[in-house]
Amino acid sequence: MSDATSTIIFEHPLNEKMRSWLRIESSLQQLEKQRHLDSQASSLSFFRTIAELIEILDRGEVRSELLKELDRQQVKLKLWLGAPNADTDMIQNLAKQLKECSIALNQGPRISQHIKEDRIISMVRQRLSIPGGCCSFDLPTLHLWLYLPQSVRDESVKAWLGSLLPLKQALESILDLIRQSTVFTPKISHNGFYQDNADEADLLRLKLDVVPNALIYPQVSGYKTRFAIRFLPMDSERIVPAHLSFELACC
Repeated sequence: MSDATSTIIFEHPLNEKMRSWLRIESSLQQLEKQRHLDSQASSLSFFRTIAELIEILDRGEVRSELLKELDRQQVKLKLWLGAPNADTDMIQNLAKQLKECSIALNQGPRISQHIKEDRIISMVRQRLSIPGGCCSFDLPTLHLWLYLPQSVRDESVKAWLGSLLPLKQALESILDLIRQSTVFTPKISHNGFYQDNADEADLLRLKLDVVPNALIYPQVSGYKTRFAIRFLPMDSERIVPAHLSFELACC
């Protein structure tokens, strides 16, 4: 972005649960943008992303963690109903949405089961770890599949992503509530450094101005209740201002 008045938001997870959720969210967003498989290059990008997603989902108890968080957020919404000037209709609609997400996620099959068992995805996954291992002579089945009508491939992708819909909806609802749970507040770093307590937060969000001639990014270290931020220039020849203004939300 070249506009000097524009801003950018950096996010940093404060626990493994949030780290996993952000990676899943990123993979799902990439899959949505890559879903039109009209060439070998675009198809391999899609399959590589879906293979990475499967690995993330296989590493931990993603569904159980999401279900726990959905329950926790529903309890918080009930408490908000008793707050002065609470928007009752909005809170009740959110609670209904979370309950529907919980039911869909709990009643469905294992999150990655459908895509893991798909023949095309399985074959491509086995070759992705081999450099250049997805040539037409390595995967003649994929080569043939890519010559099928676009509508056939679109239906396959629709089924694959459809199987991930309960995960996508639950994760979007949770992350949206977490991100909106805290507003950004102005902060100032001194000599490119800032530290504070996170108070049981799951996620740090930093908002920085994008200045084309002085691009600066945050390097965050922290876990659970304590964190530190060091601001660094993208160009090593430039210097970070002694007093840098930014905005911070501990969600």
